[in-house]
Amino acid sequence: MPSASETPLDERAATLRAALGSRVVFAGDPEYDVVRMPWNVAVDQRPFAVATPESAEEVVDIVRAATAAGLRVAPQSTGHAAAGLAESGLADVVLVRLSTLRGVTVHPDSRTAIVLGGSHWNDVLAAAAPHGLTALHGSAGDVSVAGYALGGGVSFYARAHGLGVNAVRAVQIVTVDGSLVRASAHENTDLFWAVRGGAGSFGIVVSLEIDLLPHADVFAGMLLWDASVTPAVSRAWAKWTASLPESVTSTLRVMSFPPLPQLPPFLSGRSVVVVDGAILETDARAAELLAPLRELAPEIDSFGRIPASALVQVHMDPPQPAPAVTRHRLLSSLPEEAVAAFVAASEDPGLFVAELRHLGGAAARPAADAGAVSAVAGDYLVHGIAVPPVPEAVPAATAAATALVDALAPWAGDGLALTFIDGGADRAPGFGASIDRLRALKADWDPRNVFAAANPVED
Repeated sequence: MPSASETPLDERAATLRAALGSRVVFAGDPEYDVVRMPWNVAVDQRPFAVATPESAEEVVDIVRAATAAGLRVAPQSTGHAAAGLAESGLADVVLVRLSTLRGVTVHPDSRTAIVLGGSHWNDVLAAAAPHGLTALHGSAGDVSVAGYALGGGVSFYARAHGLGVNAVRAVQIVTVDGSLVRASAHENTDLFWAVRGGAGSFGIVVSLEIDLLPHADVFAGMLLWDASVTPAVSRAWAKWTASLPESVTSTLRVMSFPPLPQLPPFLSGRSVVVVDGAILETDARAAELLAPLRELAPEIDSFGRIPASALVQVHMDPPQPAPAVTRHRLLSSLPEEAVAAFVAASEDPGLFVAELRHLGGAAARPAADAGAVSAVAGDYLVHGIAVPPVPEAVPAATAAATALVDALAPWAGDGLALTFIDGGADRAPGFGASIDRLRALKADWDPRNVFAAANPVED
């Protein structure tokens, strides 16, 4: 493969255009600024070219054409975590947007689904719901299945059912030589181990087979108070989570909203503290477990029995692309001193969300048939989100999100949760003890480092 210095850019573009025709878009094309835009619009990603395949065969064509032109390749479905990919350098990269490669086939008898590589969790939930099934999805329905699941995946079922990556049973992946191969526990087993955590560093996943969960409905919702009671609610939540069964997965968030007319009145121009989550128990048992928090007289209490497909609405993630800077750490404990540090740091006016997620349980136990990543080494996760309204505000937003997680550094462990990394971090802690084997397999499967990824495994 010619190096970057040996092949002129116009020759590369000509090679791609000849092979792919209108399926590839370059910086001079009118569509470029539309197709290059990620969900996180704070990231100004400018790849050499963008290709949008509609089938696995077209992905094969793109990979072959890109390598023939001396270019690298990066898969991207939605771009929620675009900062990490942009940091890898995109000047010689063909960005493969999988946004049109969507579709889900549910097999209710085996409680599995075949999911095309660009599909969102909303696609899976809509297909699974008629069969009384759901999935180990994240808190937002418009996140891609492949990026989330193959990066670990921390859901509102995590304490009971573990990480989303452990539900992956097989993948169809286009490798560096343009081959479409299947990887599973019985085929290409080393590659299957690697992609379950190593994700986009090894190829472009065009479909996944995943396990589904037998939950038609779930007891879930949120409790909301004015932010003035954040200290009391935070202390109560920390004490509450210390003795919960694994059937309960919840999050504590302090959220500050601008006065926007499109927001509901109970959020517009306010700061609030929210506890949300899911409880895999009967209604009576769930109410018993929630009682200590309900005694704090929340302004809003939406906990109740809901369709499992509605769980993605509970966390109130933005429904449209938005700019964001995020930072996180895994915490080994959450003593009173850590709660006090969180409360103080959450008052930073530069933060949109200061969040604590309760982990542990099955999320912290490696799976028996594990891939490179199958658990997170922490009982809690602290997560800061800041919104830079203009590019010039990114440094201040980064400082605010970083200050939150740094405030809890005394209680942090060494690991990271890969799906919470969006640039600005050494990814190696997210891979843990698997990093050396991942790097060796990267050298075997992609020796020229053709595939760029948001969380790269190469040195």
